Amino acid sequence: MASQSFDMIVIGAGPGGYVAAIRGAQLGLKVACVEREHMGGICLNWGCIPTKALLRSSEIFHYMHRAKEYGLSAEKIGFDLDAVVKRSRGVAKQLNSGVTHLLKKNKVTSIMGDATITAKGKVSVKTEKGTEELTAKNIVVATGARARELPGLEADGDLVWTYKAALQPKRMPKKLLVIGSGAIGIEFASFYHTLGADTTVVEVMDRILPVEDEEISKFAKKQFEKQGLKIREKTMVKKLDRGQGKVTAHIEQNGKTTTEEFDTVISAVGIVGNVEGLGLEELGVKVERTHVVTDKHCRTGIEGVYAIGDVAGAPWLAHKASHEGVMVAELIAGGHPHAVDPDSIAGCTYCHPQVASVGLTEAQAKEAGYKIKVGRFPFIGNGKAIALGEPEGMVKTVFDEKTGALLGAHMVGAEVTELIQGYVVGRQLETTEEDLMNTVFPHPTLSEMMHESVLDAWGRAIHY
Repeated sequence: MASQSFDMIVIGAGPGGYVAAIRGAQLGLKVACVEREHMGGICLNWGCIPTKALLRSSEIFHYMHRAKEYGLSAEKIGFDLDAVVKRSRGVAKQLNSGVTHLLKKNKVTSIMGDATITAKGKVSVKTEKGTEELTAKNIVVATGARARELPGLEADGDLVWTYKAALQPKRMPKKLLVIGSGAIGIEFASFYHTLGADTTVVEVMDRILPVEDEEISKFAKKQFEKQGLKIREKTMVKKLDRGQGKVTAHIEQNGKTTTEEFDTVISAVGIVGNVEGLGLEELGVKVERTHVVTDKHCRTGIEGVYAIGDVAGAPWLAHKASHEGVMVAELIAGGHPHAVDPDSIAGCTYCHPQVASVGLTEAQAKEAGYKIKVGRFPFIGNGKAIALGEPEGMVKTVFDEKTGALLGAHMVGAEVTELIQGYVVGRQLETTEEDLMNTVFPHPTLSEMMHESVLDAWGRAIHY
């Protein structure tokens, strides 16, 4: 087959790859985007988007049960799991075809197949019709990541699930064990628990949501336990014995191992980068612990080869991948874009209550040697939160006492995944406490708590 030549070849069409391809095309580059499975990648098809659709269903189900509190009545409340899943697949499909359309609109050449970098500037793609040879001066690796599998805890799709099986369940779990309490584990635990599964979450670290601020983790744990979720921290699942329709888990806590039976296990113990079969090692690209090593501009050290998104390491977030995609495309087109600052990327977890954060935790700020001022404001002091019937939550802000710089913000409660962006913009604009104090927040909104939390750091909160 004749070889096709491009300015830029992107391997992977997830939120990093397809965005890089579109931005490259906008800048006048001739771009090819190779994808082996689904346009939109994991995020769109098996991650962020379908999980949010599922969680929305469980959230509405939760509110239906609380109808009485709002002066409403709802009888014979139930759910059809197949219909809930069908809706979530429909949402994913709609966005998947949207990505295909956007690539086409921007005149990006899309190729479905498996890509290997055979030499500098050369990519070979195995497609259904045979092999296509592509050349380009610049290659962007955006191959993403997949669920980590621990020995003895491997998924089988029947009794032991990873996120894919959990998104398309064949049955409703009655007694569920979730291994891992990061965003993925907690979101699935929240979803199935709300629909009535007796759910236990096991976390090897000393607290759930271990990347969050400690105070927020503790607050969230209290809320989860209030709902009936069982949480076991500093605990390890050593082994799973699979039987007929049941799994016996060997769970070790404080040096003691006990066994407990479950009908379903969801493993959410992190991710590993998709680095195999790409020809990276042969090229001399450095791979450490399944992730491609890059500089802050996503360059691999091999001229013309870049890596973005999950395959290039933490934070493993779709919006980080997209931003890196834009940055790399601009770099290739001869621009001088700013590097992506990981401390200005927000993390959002869509459990109930929601959790969101940006920047340094209180502990990290102290560790970095800052003298800090910390402000807090509870949802119970906010009119909108009470009107919504959501008085459980808090907003916490961490400032550098010397300069007034906003070092970090951490929230737990209703809709905080939407609120966090206010602080993200603030950090991007290098805001100080004075700017935030002088900002007028609309009333009645949940965002007023963001103002009060800043005021509280300087002992000036009005409503609490």
